[in-house]
Amino acid sequence: MDITTQKPAAPPAPGPAAPPPDTRAARGVTRPGDRIFLGLSRGSGILVLVLMAAIAAFLTYRASLAISKDEANFFTTFEWNPSGLPPEFGIAVLAFGTVVSSVIAMVIAVPVAVAIALFITHYAPRRLGGPIGYVIDLLAAVPSIVYGLWGALVLVPHLDGLYGWLDDYLGWTGILEWNDGAPRSLFTVGILLAVMILPIITNVSREVFRQVPRMHEEAALALGATRWEVIRMSVLPFGRSGVISASMLGLGRALGETMAVAMVLSPSFTISASLLDPGGGTFAQNIAGKFNEATEMGRDALIASGLVLFVITLLVNGAARLIIARRKEYSGANA
Repeated sequence: MDITTQKPAAPPAPGPAAPPPDTRAARGVTRPGDRIFLGLSRGSGILVLVLMAAIAAFLTYRASLAISKDEANFFTTFEWNPSGLPPEFGIAVLAFGTVVSSVIAMVIAVPVAVAIALFITHYAPRRLGGPIGYVIDLLAAVPSIVYGLWGALVLVPHLDGLYGWLDDYLGWTGILEWNDGAPRSLFTVGILLAVMILPIITNVSREVFRQVPRMHEEAALALGATRWEVIRMSVLPFGRSGVISASMLGLGRALGETMAVAMVLSPSFTISASLLDPGGGTFAQNIAGKFNEATEMGRDALIASGLVLFVITLLVNGAARLIIARRKEYSGANA
């Protein structure tokens, strides 16, 4: 029996030496592209802060010139006559109208927007959800002046029935009492603003709901939860911070909307107990309506009112950040 012996395999030929490990990251050295991007990002952030500070300084300086000459209380006066002798003007009506119309818009728009976003992401089939989302996106592209024309020519003439119904069933509250006046009130402005901010809140909420981890929903379904229970226990807690952020974006537009409000509202420096009575005003509407014909003192007064709107916007955004920070355990970044 022949036994063949095998020679041991030859050792592999030595290849090129492995490159030494790159220790630039350990030394904190980055590539030129990274350094350029870091510098541009940091510079952009600083530039935004500088611009905000410059705007605040300009508004504060011009506002101080007007308020120093105001013979009335700037915060409580129900009059706007900066060109009078002596000048008397205040923001009580403007602050009330801005806040009330924005709150009405948020009360109407946020539930509807969240419901639409949930329907598109969790209820509607793809063939139906896609077109609905596309139509909502188109609403965001409509200019404010078009919304104003629609509000003045279509919305206002057709609100008599709604106002009558509110007066019949809720007029006893005094807040929704209607005295058969033209429906050019803060309530009408709130409805119009709700339509305008609806696509913003819907689009952001829709994208947030789509980021919910699939395993969270599947785990709830495996435990026997219904579709609504899945949404209530998994989707809404996860997307709460995103919905708040979307609502703040919509509120920012509602607070600063100008032309649409000016075309719908009948401005007057009175505050009525009923939201259905014509009259009232907002900061943006008053600035747009009076700036061209204002004297130098009048422009400074309008800038002073703009400073108050600027501060209100900052407070709203700061409050939103605090709410989101307290709910960060539901943030998608921490899931």
